[in-house]
Amino acid sequence: MTTFAPDTAAPPTQVSRGPLLALASAVSFGLAGPLAAGLLRAGWSPTAAVIARVGIAGLVMLPAAARVVRGRPGILRRGGGTIVAYGVAAIAATQLGFFLAVTRLPVATALLIEYLAPVVVLAWAWLVHGRRPSRLTVLGAVVALAGLVPVLGLTGGAGLDPVGVGFALVALCGLVVYFLLSAGGGEDLPPFVLTCGGTLVGAVMLGAVAACGLLPFAASTAPAVYAGIAVPWWVAVGALGVIAAAVAYTTGIGAARALGARAASFVGLSEVLFAATFAALLVGQAPTLPQILGGFVVLAGIAMVQAGDDTTTVASAVEPPAATASQEPGERVPTVVPELPRLSTRHR
Repeated sequence: MTTFAPDTAAPPTQVSRGPLLALASAVSFGLAGPLAAGLLRAGWSPTAAVIARVGIAGLVMLPAAARVVRGRPGILRRGGGTIVAYGVAAIAATQLGFFLAVTRLPVATALLIEYLAPVVVLAWAWLVHGRRPSRLTVLGAVVALAGLVPVLGLTGGAGLDPVGVGFALVALCGLVVYFLLSAGGGEDLPPFVLTCGGTLVGAVMLGAVAACGLLPFAASTAPAVYAGIAVPWWVAVGALGVIAAAVAYTTGIGAARALGARAASFVGLSEVLFAATFAALLVGQAPTLPQILGGFVVLAGIAMVQAGDDTTTVASAVEPPAATASQEPGERVPTVVPELPRLSTRHR
């Protein structure tokens, strides 16, 4: 499994560029849903859009990832299982679930449902491993769930498409698996290599499934329309793969290294706001006022979950290592505190 470095004080030059990298990542990820929505309306299937996005991203990142592993051949051999699991769960399942969701739900709504993954991880750690979260964490979870009520339209009216909500929950489950996978401990696999390998594995896996006819696959050369402007399909696909994936992942990793995972993930919460703005401007998905207010409540609750979980990271979702024979009885076993992955896809 992959281990991530703990948050440490970064040099001043890194801190100064860290917020810019985090914002660049949030903006880039925020474009993914609206860009995909335009392609889906132009005749692309969610499977084809995901394969194009992750395949292009993996190829763009491949030269840099190859430089990282150069002279370290054991990395891929030891981390191969992690890369495959990451590609299947965190990349393929998460992104396919999200893209299927945006065929039936507004982009921001689907993203907010997926963003509840940290709450599910903390509930898993509490129920399965008895790791009780702090009061602020519990309060934040309650606030986030309460904010989801107006977002989903549960206060009145017809509400949202339940199938679309189900697809968004699939994306949520994929993100939960990623958090647990990342906290598992094991080989020191560089995050950039994991991301590049995972995107390529996800693209190959989805391509194989589509080739077998198990998932519908359709691509179109018709232009995608954004804000009333027809954009050539290859421009939209290129932007989806390069900007909304390769650039988004790369700047997100850089932000986490410069700011530390916790600070970068807080800035990453702005992804939902950027996604909602781009969706309104590019594909005409303007949320209602209750949904806007509910969205801010959800984000506030997630921020409280992260702040309240300051001493209990996602690593608490897995059991600590057992004491070895060289340790005295009762001696505290040191644990590796993993870097909290970005909440957007991250893995999406």
